[in-house]
Amino acid sequence: MNVFEITTQEDLQREFDIRIRVFVEEQKVPKEEEIDSYDHLGGECYHFLVTTNEDQAIGTGRVRLVDGIGKLQRVAVLEEYRSHGIGRIIIQALEDKAKELGASKVKLDGQIQAQGFYEKLGYEVKSGVFLDAGIEHVLMVKSFK
Repeated sequence: MNVFEITTQEDLQREFDIRIRVFVEEQKVPKEEEIDSYDHLGGECYHFLVTTNEDQAIGTGRVRLVDGIGKLQRVAVLEEYRSHGIGRIIIQALEDKAKELGASKVKLDGQIQAQGFYEKLGYEVKSGVFLDAGIEHVLMVKSFK
């Protein structure tokens, strides 16, 4: 597996392809809600891609600083690659970037079905359940030691 920060339009499109498969097709999030104003290169968001050794894009995520806190977003892994540690690789890359940017902690809006996954990585629930794109989420935070 390879994980890297996206620097080309081609790789950004591969990120979008994953997110459309996972969020729009699988989870029925409206496409206009999924792709947003942070989805471009050279902005305040840093996008990452995970590929197989054969260069197939299989996972993605992005991070940006919000009030000095790293905000992890749009973490997605293709269904056939779930439960293989890909999500953990993505989260680590996003956390590393947040640290590089000076963040002392990170936060994310985690889907309820993924709450246990994030808890295993050290995240704590900091809110009640809320809906985002019709899906139940909780705010989760992790401080760096």
